[in-house]
Amino acid sequence: MRGADQQPDALFSYVSPGQRVPPEHPLRPIREMANEALKRLSPRFAKLYASSGRPSIAPEKLLRALLLQVLYSVRSERTLMEQLDYNLLFRWFVGLAMDDAVWDPTTFTKNRDRLLEGEIAQAFFTAVVGQIRKKKLLSDEHFSVHGTLLEAWASHKSFRRKDGSGGAPSDDDPGNPTVDFHGERRTNQTHRSTTDPDALLAKKAKGKEAKLSYAAHVLIENRNGIIVETALTPAHGRAEEDATLLMVERLRSARRITLAGDKGYDDSKLIAELRSMGVNAARGAEPQTAGRQRDRQPHDAACRLSAVATQAQASRGSVRLDEDGRSAAQAAPSRLGESRPDVHLRGGSLQPRAVPNAAGGGGDVEALRPRAKIDPQPPSKGWRKTSRHTR
Repeated sequence: MRGADQQPDALFSYVSPGQRVPPEHPLRPIREMANEALKRLSPRFAKLYASSGRPSIAPEKLLRALLLQVLYSVRSERTLMEQLDYNLLFRWFVGLAMDDAVWDPTTFTKNRDRLLEGEIAQAFFTAVVGQIRKKKLLSDEHFSVHGTLLEAWASHKSFRRKDGSGGAPSDDDPGNPTVDFHGERRTNQTHRSTTDPDALLAKKAKGKEAKLSYAAHVLIENRNGIIVETALTPAHGRAEEDATLLMVERLRSARRITLAGDKGYDDSKLIAELRSMGVNAARGAEPQTAGRQRDRQPHDAACRLSAVATQAQASRGSVRLDEDGRSAAQAAPSRLGESRPDVHLRGGSLQPRAVPNAAGGGGDVEALRPRAKIDPQPPSKGWRKTSRHTR
């Protein structure tokens, strides 16, 4: 029987937004961790707001909304408010009821700036990392460092000469004038952004375009890949080195740790400073370049792991056959001088290879007989004996 397409507007609803969210949805554990961190930050929230006056947006709801903006890559606060108006999942996560009105985007932005000035975002991140550390999900020995560029909210038109000289706008629009800077040499030493003076002109790699940016840095533990420290610095030449030392100092680890990074962190001064702080810098095997000393020390983590892997591979007693029937021990002898059984394939089973005796006569088969007896088994159906298909 076909159902009727009825669209009644019910006066009352007895289903909460939380009942619409599946029990296995990934936002459920995230919301629990966020709520636990927000409870610890309640005393700090009380210091940021006055005891009387008109109530503003609750800081707990504000931080949950900002967390949604990051998780779902919502491009602006205005779009986020639109999502909160009709998205039941967003309403449940933030803590809004079905009948609650959403906030004005301008009001939301001003309240967000108040939390950022009070360093609430960093405190919220620290509280979440503390929960993960309490559950013993973090490694306290092995870490990796990485950096990238964050594009600033400043246009190239605002990047003007510090002395005030330069060409005048080509039109009479004071709000968004047309500026022709093509062919002009623009550097951070001679120019500065008028809308964001802290932003610097930088590029990710050679051949890439230069943009007004900031340098973002993260310190990641290697067990589960969780970020444990962050830093935001101006995008100058030694931003990665300075941020690495700052984040490692925040760890305050009582034991010696290992730190890995890409070739951008392979700097002699940085390596020496890290070693003085009790950090083993794991450096990659990159070709030697001018200005960078690639002197490996015996206690480097990369060297230590490489040596362990070599010893483990050399000490294995397995037998590997090449396509021509020669054993791996015959083609390449062990570095540690360990002898391996020299065998070859004959009649569907492994047989010892004959070795010529001193007199040049027949081979001494008993001299290299394997310790374990290998019983030949009949070939399976469809098996054919070729040079590449052997048992």
